[in-house]
Amino acid sequence: MQNEMSAQCHCGAVAFSVTLKDGFNTVRRCNCSFCRMRGAVVVFAREIEMTRGKDQLTEYRFNSKQVGHYFCSVCGIYTFHQSRSQPDQYGVNVACLAGISPFDFTDVPVSDGIHHPKDGGAGGVAGHLIYKPA
Repeated sequence: MQNEMSAQCHCGAVAFSVTLKDGFNTVRRCNCSFCRMRGAVVVFAREIEMTRGKDQLTEYRFNSKQVGHYFCSVCGIYTFHQSRSQPDQYGVNVACLAGISPFDFTDVPVSDGIHHPKDGGAGGVAGHLIYKPA
């Protein structure tokens, strides 16, 4: 299982390396208002090291303002965010990882971000997104 990977945005202005927490066993989507619109499949990393374009990142914070979500200011691609539940981890857009596609995952658990534990909800898994290749 590969835990250290390189990643970049669509245009290549932003590049980084990640150390995944547990390979692809942490792959997720989320149903909170922001993630619903963003639509990315993420995997969790223990460490992110910027290799190019840190100055090209733009940050967005919403709701509690506790977590930064980072995007390339050139092409607009969401790259990663700090985990609200576990601030020492990062959710990384799997589409940014070299050689990985969101369609590589046929069953993606969906975290219940609408009822986030830090907002008094139960959290947990709200459901699953299933991809069936034709």
